[in-house]
Formats: sequence, C-alpha cells, structure tokens
Amino acid sequence: MTLPRLPRHAAYVHFSNPRRRNALSLQVLRSLQDQLIAHNTSPATGQRLFLPPFKPPMLTQLEQASNSKHIQDTSYAWLVSARAWARDRAGLPNVLVLASPNDSPERAPVFSSGHDLSELRTLSPSDVRDTFRLCAEVMSLIRRSPALVVGRIHGLATAAGCQLALSTDLPIAHAAATNFQLPGAALGLPCTSPATAVSRRLGNGRAFRMLALAETVPAADLADAGVCLVSGGADGDPAAQRDALDTEVLRTVERLAQMPAQQNAMGKWAFWTQAGLHGQDYGLRDGGPTEDPRLGSGADGYEDAVDWAGRVMALHARSEDAREGFDAFAHKRKPVWLCLGGAAADPGQDTSG
Repeated sequence: MTLPRLPRHAAYVHFSNPRRRNALSLQVLRSLQDQLIAHNTSPATGQRLFLPPFKPPMLTQLEQASNSKHIQDTSYAWLVSARAWARDRAGLPNVLVLASPNDSPERAPVFSSGHDLSELRTLSPSDVRDTFRLCAEVMSLIRRSPALVVGRIHGLATAAGCQLALSTDLPIAHAAATNFQLPGAALGLPCTSPATAVSRRLGNGRAFRMLALAETVPAADLADAGVCLVSGGADGDPAAQRDALDTEVLRTVERLAQMPAQQNAMGKWAFWTQAGLHGQDYGLRDGGPTEDPRLGSGADGYEDAVDWAGRVMALHARSEDAREGFDAFAHKRKPVWLCLGGAAADPGQDTSG
C-alpha cells in the first residue's frame, strides 16, 4: 500500500515489519530514532532542534534568549523567533505523520503489535535493557519533536505499539478498524512502560484498567480521550476505511502545515509543561529555589499554571509571527508567516506587542 502524498512542510515517519505484525524490533526502533533525529536536525548548523525539557524553570532561559540583543545566536533562538526558525529549520518539515504503509487487504490491519517477543527471548539481559531504553528514547523524541506528530492509526495497537500510537500529538484512528490493548499482564510482563503514554492520554483510571485486565479497548470507546475518530467504509470495506482515514489525516496535516510552526512548537512545549504543574514549588520566578508563598501553594496547581502560562503568552507575543498575525487580523488579510518563508518583518520594529 502506498501512503498519500503529503503537502509542503510535512513528512512521514514510517515503519514496516509486516512479517512480525509491525513489531517494534531493534531494527524498527533504530529506524524510527534515525528518522525523528534527521527530521529535527538543522541542515545549516547540524544542531539537533528538539524541545527543551518540560520543566517550568526552562522558561527563564527562553525569556533570556528572547530578550537578548543577540537573539539569533542563542541556542533556543529557533524556538522563540520565527526568523531564527526559518533560518535554522530551513528544509525541515513542520509536521510529521507517523504511519505504517503495509496495511494488508487480506487480513485485519495491525498498526503495531509492540515489542518483538521472539527477538527479546534471544537477547542478553543488557541487550534487553538497551531495547527498552531505545524504545523510551523514540517515545521521548516524538514528545520533544517541535514538528507536531500526527498519528495515522489503523488496526490493532498493542503494548509498545499502543504506546507509540498514543505518544503522538494528534492520534487519528478509524473507529471501526482500530483497537488498543495493554496485554502484558496476561503474559506475566505488565505493560508498565506503555502505560506511561496511555495514562497521560486516557487518564489514570482507564489506563490502569487496561494495564490490569489486558483487555482490548475499541477505538470507538476513546472519543472523549483526545483520539480523533474517523468513520466511513461501507460494510467494513478495508479500502474504504483506509481512504476515510487518509482523508482526515490529510485534512489535519494541511491545516497544521499552514499554521505558524514556531509558535505551535512553543505552544506544544508550554502545554505539556504547564500540565505537569500540581502545586509544587518549582521556583518559577527565576529558575532557582524560592520561598515565594505564591508558588507551589495552589492545591491543584491552577494558580501556578495560569501565572506561568501568562509569561509564556508574553513570550509568544514577542515573536515576529505574532506581530504578523496581529497585523493581518487588523487589516483583514491572510497572514504570511515568516517561519514558513514569508516576507521578513521589519527588524527595527518593537516585537514586544
């Protein structure tokens, strides 16, 4: 099966292991790792351009980069400046689509059956550790990719395959053709690592039930959990289901590809960082320890999160593309995003909003 052609600024991250039901063998994991790194390595500088750690104090470093007179020379300039993004990420995709191209019309589709258990049985203990370490790194690379990752999920996604599917930023699945499962407990190997992604996507209660019971969960049951569900395909026709899925994937990718990628990347980092604020003392003011009673005192962390996110909004507003968006709105015209290669804004203008 051939995957549909993607629009400009988008690229596939693909994997294929049809003989093993798309199992995540060492070879497959290394291929995914290589692709994710290649799609986020600057052709101009060779620098790997991944999001910073999802830690609130990192915001201070980003603010300092934005305020620097030499912003274009700072390590995270590409994340806070549309001009630097266009320079450092020229030629790189702004949207990635995780997909497997080998759906078979002769049998039920499988997105991924997880780790290759036959391979694991033959590995030494150190190689087994390396396999799980590599798998964790692949999931982290997806999470830290500044290019948003759309998941094209068709068929069974089980164990680490379930983790892979639900680690994507925007998973899209066919409601009638896709199932999720954490089967490890039934084999004496609970899916502890896959449950990290599942719990963050589906919530602790639902994820633990999947972990403990090892039951299959239809995609249709996850409509309220951030998984975009696609219908279509008369009488369960696999080809029609794939077409319906690809139509929604392309619609999503085309919309993302037209949006300001630098601001979306900053938004992705900020969203997952604030989601981790739960009232602890993070030293949000200056990146270091603090006794400020306003910090870490908000029970569920809402006050801390909204205060921290206000600083992010101010940082958003300093970007050249934010100014372009403001101007386009005021003049009722379509914005031309600098990060996508549009005309450069006047560098002499104040960008503070």
